[in-house]
Amino acid sequence: MTDFTGFPEAALDFYEGLESDNSKTYWTEHKAVYESAVQAPMRTLLAALEPEFGAVKFFRPYRDVRFSKDKVPYKTHAAAAAEDAGQALYLQLGADGLMLAGGLHMATTDQARRLRAAVADDRTGQTLVDVVERLTGQGFGVDGDRLKRVPKEHADAPRQELLTLKSLTAARQHPPEPWLHTAEAQERVVAAWHAFGPLNAWLHEHVGAPRAPARGAPGA
Repeated sequence: MTDFTGFPEAALDFYEGLESDNSKTYWTEHKAVYESAVQAPMRTLLAALEPEFGAVKFFRPYRDVRFSKDKVPYKTHAAAAAEDAGQALYLQLGADGLMLAGGLHMATTDQARRLRAAVADDRTGQTLVDVVERLTGQGFGVDGDRLKRVPKEHADAPRQELLTLKSLTAARQHPPEPWLHTAEAQERVVAAWHAFGPLNAWLHEHVGAPRAPARGAPGA
């Protein structure tokens, strides 16, 4: 396996074209570009990350349109994630650059309830506030899916802004810059994934893996 040297400009050009013409014809005509400019460097990057972060899944480029009204066939970005009990480390490459994220993106009902209970607890809730403040100070946005209002059982608890959360992620979008085409891109991914460590550790300890069927029940 060769060393990762960045994503070539052709990768961004490929996705810019795909956004304009998301068709089988475009994909077929540019498949070789996808394989050389997107797939190959992405696999090289993921192989370099796996010794430290564990297995990293490279997602398929095809959308699942079976139950979607939107029948656009291809994803307009390349994405990969390392996951442990739903707490993820994520990266996404597209025409708009490189997005890096971590945390709990899709929570089940029971996970969402444990998240809010841990926020309401003075000890664990304050620890999360410290983690969030550290991440925002480093330039990451921290947010998640939300309820319309704080549940009644937490109506008098502190940290009301966090108590509407149903999920919790940190993310940063890097626009296309020269470093994306160099080995520095790997350094940026590693630095961000390290920064997400305390958030994922908090989620792992206080939220954990799903213990019930996927979301859908009241209060999720």
